[in-house]
Amino acid sequence: MNNLKIEYVDIGTIKPYCKNARHNDGEATEKVAASIKAFGFQQPILVDDNNVIITGHTRLKAALSLGIDKIPIAHAVNLTEEQIKAYRLADNRVAEYSTWDKELLNIELAEFETIDMSQFGFDLSVTGLDFGEDNSESEQIEEDTEDFHRDTTINQYNLFDYDDTRTDGKYNMPILQGVDHIPSDLQGFNYVLNKPDTSKGVHFFLDDYQFERIWQRPDFYIEKLLDFDCVLTPDFSLYLDMPIAMQVWNIYRSRLIGQIMQDYGITVIPTVSWSTKDSFDFCFDGLPKNATLAVSTIGVKQNKEQFQIWVDGMDEMIKRLSPIKIIVYGGKVEYDYKSIEVVYFDNATTERMKKNGR
Repeated sequence: MNNLKIEYVDIGTIKPYCKNARHNDGEATEKVAASIKAFGFQQPILVDDNNVIITGHTRLKAALSLGIDKIPIAHAVNLTEEQIKAYRLADNRVAEYSTWDKELLNIELAEFETIDMSQFGFDLSVTGLDFGEDNSESEQIEEDTEDFHRDTTINQYNLFDYDDTRTDGKYNMPILQGVDHIPSDLQGFNYVLNKPDTSKGVHFFLDDYQFERIWQRPDFYIEKLLDFDCVLTPDFSLYLDMPIAMQVWNIYRSRLIGQIMQDYGITVIPTVSWSTKDSFDFCFDGLPKNATLAVSTIGVKQNKEQFQIWVDGMDEMIKRLSPIKIIVYGGKVEYDYKSIEVVYFDNATTERMKKNGR
């Protein structure tokens, strides 16, 4: 088993990770700088083989603010590039899920009341806790706990990524920018991690459970999509017997994931879905006009009612959005697209079943 080896290097040789998603300016850097000044540099910065930081961006900024020339580093051991990216995100995230045991903390704090800390040459404020006589540290801990629960909820709903200045319609659907693009081929999102073909576009015409993962961990999975030709937005289901509130929620999630992907610089083709005419009040909001759009024909041939719902939605989409190109996934149906360029992609699962004689 390989062990980490700590070495001291010139601070100028360490490179911040250019896509570091963690905000660590201001108070965070000041607190870490105070800790380093009081206790020394007790935790090395973890870097990859190119001296790019994996964990320790705040420590680097704190050291720079203190004018430190040499800092301790350790190189990651036996981690692939993908594991390094995942660990970098995980290390930033796990601290958000820890809380204080108030009773034990108060016992620990009480022990300092009988000690003259000035003899040790530092102030206990470097811990980030308030040691005033009014017991404000307990109030601060309660406030921090409340902040933790609020931030956890915000993270679960991806509200940090929501921008109310870029929304459309009654339900504030995130707005997507239009593109004029057709991929040479499509690959399902379920193959992105284990069989990626970045020359293709990525589609989400799958069972919802396959791509709930990208809603739960957008930054992690979107980073895996950066090198692909393009990405279609998730096709969260709109079942006919699904409450309207759930349909609005699924359209919103598709739009927000698409907007986040565009913010990462990915070429994003919006997937359009609808159910009955009641869904027309929201299902087209946030979508671009005069652009490439994607739709699915999977399941629309099952009966006349399903097909008529698809036709009604397609008519409305063309009327409202005037697409210049339409990607149709799932096979041809009898429909007059008029002068719009239409590109068909077969359902890969269906094609595999045909080849296997099913």
